[in-house]
Amino acid sequence: MIDCGQQVRLANVSASMSNEPSNPPSSSTEGRAVDAVLFDFGGVLTTSPFEAFARYETEAGLPPDLIRTINSTNPDDNAWARFERSEVSTSGFVEAFEAEAAALGHQVDGAHVVSLLSGSLRPEMVEAVRRVGAAGFTTACLTNNFRDPASPGTEQSGNKPAEVMVLFDYVIESSKIGIRKPEKGFYERALEIVGVDANRSVFLDDLGINLKTARSMGMTTIKVVDPDEALAELEAVLGVDLRSTTNRT
Repeated sequence: MIDCGQQVRLANVSASMSNEPSNPPSSSTEGRAVDAVLFDFGGVLTTSPFEAFARYETEAGLPPDLIRTINSTNPDDNAWARFERSEVSTSGFVEAFEAEAAALGHQVDGAHVVSLLSGSLRPEMVEAVRRVGAAGFTTACLTNNFRDPASPGTEQSGNKPAEVMVLFDYVIESSKIGIRKPEKGFYERALEIVGVDANRSVFLDDLGINLKTARSMGMTTIKVVDPDEALAELEAVLGVDLRSTTNRT
């Protein structure tokens, strides 16, 4: 899923950053089975854009889950996939996406769909990222997003406030590396950048299709539907308290 909306420059925490993590693992991680925790952004740290899509579909009199259906049709080479790999401009995406909707017999406002992609931050998930890093694990954000190749330097990276993104040691963006989830190459590149083996990492995402590839590579995966349940699973894997209010600073 594209994570976009509020534009935030992330040069200091992008995939092109130094290979030295800002919070290197401490000796407290010795003997643990996990070295790194990898988080999706939209639908994990924020509410799911599918909620906004559903509202738009209702308001516009469109069939339920139409946008999801368009996105899952020819998923490796449709307008959405090419946009997240920076292969088309914003206007090119809108034109192609609307054509894909028309092929299914519906009229969809592609520009409006783009405007729906940002979500509200989930404070409990942001706090969990902070605690994971403080416990000595390497943290990374693995996000499908887009930037307009017709306007270099402009990125639609989602509702990603800088104060949240600096909690991550690494941010790997589909628009910058030219590969997207769930392509295997995306995860291979992410693991290379983070410097971790698949079987020593945990990945949280809200989409099963993204988790399937990661799991096949040996990652421990957690599907985020209910944030509290997902954090309980992550606590069990890491052996770290991520939710109690008494430890918050």
